[in-house]
Amino acid sequence: MLDIKFIRENPEKVQEASKNKGIELNLHHLIEIDEKYREALMQLQTFQEERNSNNKETKGKPTDEQIVKGKELKEKMETIEKVVAELKEELDGWLGKIPNPAKADVKVGKNESENDVIKTVGKPKEFSFQPKDHLALGEALDMIDVERAAKTSGTRFYYLKNDAVLLEFALKQFAFETLIREGFTPILPPVLIKKESMQALGYMENGGEEDMYHLEKDDLYLVGTAEQSIVPMHKNEVFESSELPKRYVGFSPSFRREAGSYGKDTRGIIRVHQFDKVEMVSYVKTNEDDQELAYLLSLEEKFLQALDLPYQVIKMCTGDLGFPAAKKYDIEVWMPTQNKYRELTSVSTTTDFQARRLAIKYREQGKTDFVNILNGTVFSSRPIAVILENYQQEDGSVIVPEVLRKYMGKDVIKSSTK
Repeated sequence: MLDIKFIRENPEKVQEASKNKGIELNLHHLIEIDEKYREALMQLQTFQEERNSNNKETKGKPTDEQIVKGKELKEKMETIEKVVAELKEELDGWLGKIPNPAKADVKVGKNESENDVIKTVGKPKEFSFQPKDHLALGEALDMIDVERAAKTSGTRFYYLKNDAVLLEFALKQFAFETLIREGFTPILPPVLIKKESMQALGYMENGGEEDMYHLEKDDLYLVGTAEQSIVPMHKNEVFESSELPKRYVGFSPSFRREAGSYGKDTRGIIRVHQFDKVEMVSYVKTNEDDQELAYLLSLEEKFLQALDLPYQVIKMCTGDLGFPAAKKYDIEVWMPTQNKYRELTSVSTTTDFQARRLAIKYREQGKTDFVNILNGTVFSSRPIAVILENYQQEDGSVIVPEVLRKYMGKDVIKSSTK
């Protein structure tokens, strides 16, 4: 949520920033509501002062005139309090429709086609044979089973088996050990959160709710990433400046409807409804988020470099940022059988947008301000597909990346039938 004072002083700027994200707003109406709200508050304050003055004038038993005046003021206050509450609700509703403006160094663009590749690292491997896709490899090695998952749960689900399970946990263990050494606090968060928490994060606006699983009986939402239950844990809290930056590394199952992706990536485990995810979350001081964003991005790159996978870093344009993000980078990794790079991780700053909605602040030299909040993916289940395709051998086996061998207990994944 944006500071209403900033909106009052910069309505054109806010409206243009929203338009750059593909969201058209009528800020003139919002400002009208804000003016009515402030007028109603002033009126309420006037009645309160009159009531206090009327009560002070009472010495001993109140006069009939004071009693009548007291009743009149009470009725007026009850009426105006109702008006204030209604205007506040309407104002908050309109404020909730305003996305976080992109930072000044973010390119204005309509959609992902206008994103910029800012770095390419490593060269795609050249195979002397026709490489198989991750599903063919996973089925041949008895690691992935989508057919039985379809019987049990439907499409876009999968079973991981045997060495795929070991590979999944190897990636997670590698991530946690690395980030704990960097000072991150490990955490296993809930996967069900309240609607008010999800709304405060800014992921339900602009069609975002369509991609969420909602348990209507309990009015709870399944998280689509660990950050959605980690960020709100400090709601209504104040950090001491000495506590910042506060960094978490969390792991959780994640759930997405994949609304709007009909017919896309239906083969394998690239785009599915349920997957596991390791996520970084940072709380930092005001205006320190750019530095933190660069740090989180460097960590994501180090993980991929350790896995020796070719990748490229993408800087998102305004039209591909999402509602709460002010700046965001994606890392895409080479998929041999698709002959292109595919998104593997992302990292973004929400500046103080989520912090304002959740009332998360920090105290420094006796003053308080809202923290800046960032999030970044470490590993989902998608790296399994990437490793299978990039490390496959002509005989159908798959070399285990060297950095994961101590967790896997083996150097090569082979078919049990060979």
